[in-house]
Amino acid sequence: MKIIWSPLAIERVTEIARYIAQDNPTAARKWLESIFVRVEQVQAAPTSGRIVPEVNRKEIREILFGNYRIVYRAEPKHISILTVRHGRQILPVDEIVA
Repeated sequence: MKIIWSPLAIERVTEIARYIAQDNPTAARKWLESIFVRVEQVQAAPTSGRIVPEVNRKEIREILFGNYRIVYRAEPKHISILTVRHGRQILPVDEIVA
């Protein structure tokens, strides 16, 4: 199953990695590698993530990665990574529902 990253998700991951890199570039690289590994795990079981409570739609799910929520849409032929947010941030519904 193919994984497609939305422009917003790429932007969010880039912002987070840059923030981490300000203090520790090595940790930022490790974080980036690890988040991609975590997302790849979804391929084996796309419905393993919980349904995002803010939208309550079975195709919109999330997995946790440390303090972050990786929000994705499970579709028949691919998985769309919609956004990545810190767990303490409000998740704007317009970021995940088109």
